[in-house]
Amino acid sequence: MDACGCDAFASIFDHRQAERDRDRYQRQGPDRTTAMLLEMLRPYVGRGSTLLDIGGGIGVIDQELLRAGAGHAVLVDASPAYLEVARHEARRANALNRMEFVDGDFVHRAGSIDAADIVTLDRVVCCYPDAVRLVGLSAERARRAYGLVLPRDRLLVRLGLRLENLLQRLRGRAYRAYAHPNAMIDELAASAGLEIRSEKGTFFWRVVVYERREELAAAA
Repeated sequence: MDACGCDAFASIFDHRQAERDRDRYQRQGPDRTTAMLLEMLRPYVGRGSTLLDIGGGIGVIDQELLRAGAGHAVLVDASPAYLEVARHEARRANALNRMEFVDGDFVHRAGSIDAADIVTLDRVVCCYPDAVRLVGLSAERARRAYGLVLPRDRLLVRLGLRLENLLQRLRGRAYRAYAHPNAMIDELAASAGLEIRSEKGTFFWRVVVYERREELAAAA
């Protein structure tokens, strides 16, 4: 199964792993589910639109949406190693002046982070124990669209995550993965004024984009 691409524990998402992710992206482009999310978000990208990418790692979503026409991106990540690689990649793509990098846990830094047209959490919800705060705080910052990639509600998925957690425990690592109920995530998004607009995925991953209700009403 795919590894969770998030950063609840910076010791797991170290410089070596960041470089591996960078090399894979340069060779193959975005991962399958990331590519799905990007395709679903492109209708919301306009000249000058803004992005808040939470747990964005090396900045794949940022680079892709800036290239598609977004004006500015804020990447929040708890791994200094990933942020270092993300800065280097932004500089290489001549996009450094259109990106801002925030080091730390989004939930703890949320009070100082502005809303954006598009907010993304690509395989981040599965790494965070307090989904209520993470989703609640991030969803309310989405002015137009809110994109998530998270584990599906399936028995085999939950069993797979339990096995992953057992392996991490045996290795002496603090990292744990979480299969938060999808219905709860949808309810949290709805409480923030968002409704499901599109959905795709794989057996393991759910890829979903929510849209602010005013946008849905305007499109009707």
